[in-house]
Amino acid sequence: MSVLAGVLVAGIALLHVYILVLEMVLWETPRAMRAFGTTPDFARQTRALAANQGLYNGFLAAGLLWGLLIQSPSVQLFFLSCVAVAGIYGALTANRRILFVQTVPAAVAILAVLLSR
Repeated sequence: MSVLAGVLVAGIALLHVYILVLEMVLWETPRAMRAFGTTPDFARQTRALAANQGLYNGFLAAGLLWGLLIQSPSVQLFFLSCVAVAGIYGALTANRRILFVQTVPAAVAILAVLLSR
């Protein structure tokens, strides 16, 4: 695996750890409300749902880190594909910006992993 591919996969894993923290720990803070465009009332009412989403983002991060640890392009490609699909769904159902925050970086990392094989 190339250094670039490894850095991209690690970066996407760290992004998903950050999203986990925003959704599971910081959901009702001004930082998270700005990031997700929510209000204090909405954040209070949806904290359990956000924590559930955060947990899923943690699983994506864990899978990407596992793929790096065992140096498995197949595992990395699987979890990068999960990230890309989740980003497409989020862009279609929640906010178009998710496409650029999640799907585009995942697609770039997929390409880097494939080219480094």
